[in-house]
Amino acid sequence: MSPRDDRATDAVVVGAGAVGLACGASLAAAGRRVLVLERGDRVGAETSSRNSQVIHAGLYYPDGSLKARACVRGRELLYDRCSRLGIAHRRVGKLVVATAEDEVPTLERIQKQAQRNGAGGIEWRDAAGVTAMEPRVRAVAAVWSPNTGIVDAHALVASYEADLVRAGGRVVLRTEVVGLSRGSQAWRVETVGADGERFDVEASVVVNSAGLASDRIATMAGIDVDEQAWRLHFCKGDYFGADPGLGELTRHLVYPVPRGGGLGAHVTIDLGGRYRFGPDTEYVDEITYRVDPGKRHAFAESIRRYLPEIRSEHLHPEMAGIRPKRVGSGGPFADFVIEETSHLGAPGMVQLIGIESPGLTASEAIAERVVDLLAGA
Repeated sequence: MSPRDDRATDAVVVGAGAVGLACGASLAAAGRRVLVLERGDRVGAETSSRNSQVIHAGLYYPDGSLKARACVRGRELLYDRCSRLGIAHRRVGKLVVATAEDEVPTLERIQKQAQRNGAGGIEWRDAAGVTAMEPRVRAVAAVWSPNTGIVDAHALVASYEADLVRAGGRVVLRTEVVGLSRGSQAWRVETVGADGERFDVEASVVVNSAGLASDRIATMAGIDVDEQAWRLHFCKGDYFGADPGLGELTRHLVYPVPRGGGLGAHVTIDLGGRYRFGPDTEYVDEITYRVDPGKRHAFAESIRRYLPEIRSEHLHPEMAGIRPKRVGSGGPFADFVIEETSHLGAPGMVQLIGIESPGLTASEAIAERVVDLLAGA
């Protein structure tokens, strides 16, 4: 099936990840005729599924940031969606642990930030409290977040696609956007399929939810992404699985106090009870999902900060993901871009750029915002 089969489209969404499909479903529910274009051969195959599959509570993000607001709103929408539709998930909770006294001030700042953000139920734990909750974890203190959880990201993505289709929308796979131009009333979206067939689609509104390619799509629309600080940097994160022979390592998710870029190599539990460590932070020039087995030694050393029994032989390469970051290594905090761009010469188009973590958690909240931004277009 190609875009040619759709004769009545007034909204095009570029990218069929969790956020793109949530936007498509919400636009269709609002009465739009929606076409979601995806260059890959399946939905949700990039950033949406190559992550820790954590439902974030909203601990770390600065006051008033889009990440903070979308995370807290999206968290509640996501838990409601999972309960309502039977999507596999667990509100398993998370400990952020300080493993040395010099990390305690940072942990205190995280606690205060989480409380201001509305993460909910945030509590302090001393060393004895940590041991009571997690006997194998060593820490001098921790912050407990009961609203953190895990979700089946593939099922979540499928639920958005089902909502989209029920509302009359469509997803077209193996179709890449290669050009964008704005006429007097509508956008012309130029596409090419896997067989080389080229076809143009007209739509009154466009949502750029292209993830790792979102800065390229914005450039096609005539926006100077460097001037807007929207140029993306690919941040690769590798994950290692734990030897099942270790047994029950933790009962909850455990994150170290962040050091440098990212949140640190944390331990997560999937819905099948398997343990995974990661991700690390490695900026790369191109997209690659190969996990370097040689990293297991550095991973083990990092994890031993809070799980002292872990050795490199306990770890095996599992998966990798790429995060679309707006800043490079060592850069300052960069918020989500969720912006209608009439003021940049691209009316009727919403840019979603730098949608990394907590994008999965925030997906439905982002979709709400997109519908509001396009209400008059």
